[in-house]
Amino acid sequence: MVALSRAAGGADRLRPLRRPRPLGVEVSAQGMPAAVRTAAGWVEVVAVLDHWRLDDEWWRERPEQRWYYRLALAGGRTLTVFHDRASGAWLAQEYGRAG
Repeated sequence: MVALSRAAGGADRLRPLRRPRPLGVEVSAQGMPAAVRTAAGWVEVVAVLDHWRLDDEWWRERPEQRWYYRLALAGGRTLTVFHDRASGAWLAQEYGRAG
């Protein structure tokens, strides 16, 4: 979290960084991401580098249940995406810019 610029300080003036963004994903017959939609159009997933499950806040009425995938895309870019099992939505999780 970072403070909003040109604003008085305080916890109510914080905003999240790199909020996940909705993403179009085509899945294979096995349920793995096969292509993602970028600003340039659909890009093939050449490899799933890693995948893991997150079950969090299990005590709440609507716990978080997500499957994360670290993807290698055609053209050399990598991307982390997750499938929100509660809503069915696919989202891209940006961690920073590649250097």
